[in-house]
Amino acid sequence: MAILNEILEYNEKFVENKEYKKYQTGKFPEKKLVIISCMDTRLTELLPQAMNIKNGDVKIIKTAGAIIAHPFGSVMRSILVAIYALKASEVCVIGHHDCGMSALDPADFIGKMKEQGIKEETLNTLKYSGMDFNQWLRGFDNVEDAVKGSVSMVKHHPLLPETVSVHGLVIDPETGKLDVVVDGYTNVPKEQS
Repeated sequence: MAILNEILEYNEKFVENKEYKKYQTGKFPEKKLVIISCMDTRLTELLPQAMNIKNGDVKIIKTAGAIIAHPFGSVMRSILVAIYALKASEVCVIGHHDCGMSALDPADFIGKMKEQGIKEETLNTLKYSGMDFNQWLRGFDNVEDAVKGSVSMVKHHPLLPETVSVHGLVIDPETGKLDVVVDGYTNVPKEQS
């Protein structure tokens, strides 16, 4: 069975049995927190459990590597919407150990694109139009540094109110242990041990 058909079949029963009722909440985050986290499948249930977060507590934005790649991209816009329209007052960037972005090689990635049918002329058109694939597909060497970079981008954004605390953490995807990289209350990065 195709994945979408399987989902829709399940969803019909979910709605019919009114299973949605236990998830009903308001649109404003109870804990007034917006989290930027990696899209890693290991964190889907682990991260909320490790942070004592339930449905309705926070806004969660998922990206590859919990990286905020552009100060005026959709992730930063979502953070600002969470703050100005949805009453969030703190931001938490959470990276994780053993992240796929730490091993991302742009040349290898482009090779996989070609294997999936992306034509060389398409890549060249983008390249000649100003697309820097090495920058766009760049991963990171150190998760703590990547988290600090994203925290800095948010904290120094010209549209972010000074009253918003921006924190940086790293989670262990095996145990759920959280380590603070940037304490947004003091705005001081923690020294690596």
